[in-house]
Amino acid sequence: MREQYGLTIFTGGRGPRRFRAAADLARRAEAAGFGAVWTGELYSRSATIPMAVLGAATERLVIGSNIAYGVGRSPLIWAAEARDLDELTGGRIVLGLGNGTSGMMENWLSASGASPAARMEELVTVLRALWRLHEGPVHHEGRFYRVHLAPTAGTPAPLRDDLPIWTAGVGPRMVRAAGRVADGLVAHPMTTATYLAEVVRPELERGAADAGRTLDGFVVKGTRMIALDADEEAGRRRVAFAVAQYAASRVYDRLFAIHGWEAAQQRIRTAIKAGDTAAAAAAVPDAAVDAIGIVCRAADLPDRVAAHAADFDHLDLVAPPWGLEPEQAEEVTEEILAALTPTPAHA
Repeated sequence: MREQYGLTIFTGGRGPRRFRAAADLARRAEAAGFGAVWTGELYSRSATIPMAVLGAATERLVIGSNIAYGVGRSPLIWAAEARDLDELTGGRIVLGLGNGTSGMMENWLSASGASPAARMEELVTVLRALWRLHEGPVHHEGRFYRVHLAPTAGTPAPLRDDLPIWTAGVGPRMVRAAGRVADGLVAHPMTTATYLAEVVRPELERGAADAGRTLDGFVVKGTRMIALDADEEAGRRRVAFAVAQYAASRVYDRLFAIHGWEAAQQRIRTAIKAGDTAAAAAAVPDAAVDAIGIVCRAADLPDRVAAHAADFDHLDLVAPPWGLEPEQAEEVTEEILAALTPTPAHA
């Protein structure tokens, strides 16, 4: 079932070495039977350039953004970059888009943080029209986007009739947006099996019903933070540290409430406000670590991943995104890959 798994590629260092290391990890993930590799973006790194590197290094893997900021590029540039990436990979990309928080939208990306779900729905709609630019001019006058484009030269058709677009969502409205317009949902690492069943899947169905569509072929992508360590307590502290950073945001209040972790969430917030990150991590319930991450010895990882993968259509495995330097995150990525690479007797 490794084809159901994805691996988020983390590499450290600067210069060409970072890209060579990413390409090497992707090739090895492909050889190990993974189905996809993923890369994200932040204020200092893009998603699309690493996607090109990963795509050029592989032949079979799905290459995805996990996530790229939808408001970070215009619909036209998104469509143009997606066409190039899809051609480069022979039709293997998934465009995973998200907004980030309203503060990120406003302070990082110079965009209004208002109505992020409506903005995402409109962006996907415009992207789908621009993907078919070879069929004729695109005219769109919307709340967030204005596009009037008549090609002045021949525009070749893309390799695929449809571009797979998966959108990110945590709260009900963003999840409904995915159900309304997207081909998949990029579930946040904090998405537990309980939150998936009680909030995410019902909201996806609601969104699909609003749009008069079904969810046939729709992909729900999960993410699990991995800490491999012979010292289980050390591994649990690493995952708890990451959970605590997320817990400070109100975005996750409903998740904590569903699980009955509200008191713990308040202790986490108090500790973070005081600058006591150790106390914040210590306040994370053991049940949260087990529901959100995977902490085990390397030999136990295949079984543990399989148990979590049962809840999702695709499961992405990632080093904890908080508390590690890039070089350390690369080491964890290497460990995950090694633990899930079959030996010749089990290939």
